[in-house]
Amino acid sequence: MYLVILAGSLVRMTGSGMGCPDWPKCFGLYIPPTSEDQVKWAPNYNYSEGTILRKDNGLIVANKDFVSKEKFDSSNWYPYTKHDYSDFNATKTWIEFLNRLIGAIAGLFTVLMLLLSLKFWKKNKNYSLISILIVLGMGFQAWLGKLVVDSNLAPYKITVHMLMALVIVGLIIYLIFISNSANKIYLDNKLKILISLSLILTLIQIISGTQVREFVDTQYVLTQNKELWLNKPDLNFYFHRTFSLTVFSLNAYLLYLTFKRKYSLKPILCVMSVIFLEILLGIIMYYADFPIFSQPAHLFLATILFGIQFYWFLFFKYKFQK
Repeated sequence: MYLVILAGSLVRMTGSGMGCPDWPKCFGLYIPPTSEDQVKWAPNYNYSEGTILRKDNGLIVANKDFVSKEKFDSSNWYPYTKHDYSDFNATKTWIEFLNRLIGAIAGLFTVLMLLLSLKFWKKNKNYSLISILIVLGMGFQAWLGKLVVDSNLAPYKITVHMLMALVIVGLIIYLIFISNSANKIYLDNKLKILISLSLILTLIQIISGTQVREFVDTQYVLTQNKELWLNKPDLNFYFHRTFSLTVFSLNAYLLYLTFKRKYSLKPILCVMSVIFLEILLGIIMYYADFPIFSQPAHLFLATILFGIQFYWFLFFKYKFQK
């Protein structure tokens, strides 16, 4: 799942989200085209139903299986109307295809996990029930991916797509947690509440980061000059930058409390390390004009941070006073 998120961020960084204009196939094919000639009409060519080609700055779809003749016959085609994006770039097409491929592999593993969980049905039904939720979540995520493509990358749909990935990660982490009977549980109301708050702050930071990313995407369309992308940033950028200090401060306090109460420091040290790297990457992106792979790394670390915090959160239970 983390690889799916990383691949998705690479798609975003390279502007490859529409590398495949349709879903789940790519230009109506199971294996994407590798050159522009493959998405242009050609005479005496065997076309399959659903094949998509570029024509007159638009897309057309084959309505049946046929062999083309010397002249183009419009009766064999109908216009693709879900969106008006028709550019072709082989590199971007394959980046998007590999993103989908990794997602499909992740989906197959969740199905396998569900099948294996069934043998524990009598011992603990939660294994199977959570596995079912994960598989359903993957199906819903795939459907969201289709909506993102059909909408020509509507920003709010991309954000929902990202948040759904975190929900699936959370479910998998919870399944890992409950399947380990050796976990030591701590009764600590204050730590439980503060870790919960830390998780919420991280989610707010991730969502605000997607808004900054959308602003950068807009600037990318307006100018290819990276130096100008954050020349006049909007309010989301300043919020995202300043809010990182709030996230850091709360987790620094959690580090202090964890040390004071003699709990294991490993989770919070991992959290603080990731936050430090996140802030460092943010500084590098701003002052070094978005070095290659800095944006995917920034998002990837944010999802890693969420995972660590959520796993740590599960170790604490509320202590109710009689």
